[in-house]
Amino acid sequence: MMYDVPEGFLARMKESLGEEYESFVSVYDRPPYRALRANTLKITGERLREICPFTLGDGVAAPEGGLDAFYYDFDGIGKRVEYSQGLLYPQEPSAMFAAGYLGVKPGDRVLDLCAAPGGKSTQIAEALRGGGVLYSNEINAARARVLLSNIERHGVKNCVVTCVSPHLMAERFVSYFDKVLVDAPCSGEGMFRKEPEAIANWNKKNVEACARRQKDILESAYGMLRGGGTLVYSTCTFSEDEDEGVVEWLLKTHSDSTLSEMRKFLPHEIRGEGHFVAKIVKEGMETREPAARRKGPGKTDRDAEAFRKFASECGIGPCFTVERHGGSLYGVPSAEGGYTESGLFTLCAGVKLGEAEGGVFRPSHALAMCLKEGEAECVEVDRETAVRYLSGETFPCGFSGWRIVTHNGFSLGWCKGTGGVAKNHLPKGLRVTQAR
Repeated sequence: MMYDVPEGFLARMKESLGEEYESFVSVYDRPPYRALRANTLKITGERLREICPFTLGDGVAAPEGGLDAFYYDFDGIGKRVEYSQGLLYPQEPSAMFAAGYLGVKPGDRVLDLCAAPGGKSTQIAEALRGGGVLYSNEINAARARVLLSNIERHGVKNCVVTCVSPHLMAERFVSYFDKVLVDAPCSGEGMFRKEPEAIANWNKKNVEACARRQKDILESAYGMLRGGGTLVYSTCTFSEDEDEGVVEWLLKTHSDSTLSEMRKFLPHEIRGEGHFVAKIVKEGMETREPAARRKGPGKTDRDAEAFRKFASECGIGPCFTVERHGGSLYGVPSAEGGYTESGLFTLCAGVKLGEAEGGVFRPSHALAMCLKEGEAECVEVDRETAVRYLSGETFPCGFSGWRIVTHNGFSLGWCKGTGGVAKNHLPKGLRVTQAR
């Protein structure tokens, strides 16, 4: 085989699959599939095909439908201009399936409890269409920062990113969410072709340890789900201990839980690495705990006034309710009117608008990424200039003041015109060498 898959894993799968085993094991003679989703908050799949200077393959078909996703077969997706614009999200094909089982609708309160790196959170955000609220939580601080970066690049306005344990979160959000997704940490048997470390780390004891941890996480998740709400549990592993066994434990532990659907996608049956999904409904009244609100900065707040002045100069309409979190100003869609004050470690609550010092406002990259053409003053550039901009270069201009740099009508980030030169304000950590 092309991949050095653990013998213990193969023996278990052979016993489980019987006649299907030969078809299953043959996938390890082939490389993994690669796919990407169009970010439908910004663009349709059809439009993405039109503007991309690279070839997109067949569409990815999901059981629940609703995917603008395509297979692709080239390297360096993270260096593409369209990636930096947040127009696409590279994601393992079968990992795209789980979010669809939630049945998210605009206005829902949704929790993605184990959210990094953000593939399923961004899918949920697309389904919310800017309404309701998405809480994306990741307990690991480094992975939470990656999650935040992906949320910001995607242009999501109505997301709160937290970095806490599921247990602590459950203490703050009793019966609060309409929909909860638990894409649980697992032994990663579905990642053997993509991540060599998954093979190196696999052993029976780890599988058992993962199952215990998954039960702990699910216990917290279930307490945060309101009566009548939906919980989706998913993994990228094939172990019955971690999949069907954990679901059976939850159903026995909570008499008000009902299994609505359960499916295991194996890599010899689909064009992907495989996934497990279970949809569970919590019985009870369809009521939600009320949301406590974070206080805004107040009408006389100097920093908030600086943002409003900046927004007026840049043609940004009154589309945000301004709130303070830490030393920065954040905006949430005005229709939402604020998010719950949880008292938890929060990386963002809505869109980071920026910071003000001495009454002067400096916008954040996240603000540029969530605004569309026509929602702010922009400067359109050709692809060559876009590539140079992503590397940190300036370019000639005939304007003064702040502008959003766009290519094909989609944002790349901020620049500021001074003396005939557009100064580059793309954060250094987001600059791309050899972009294309």
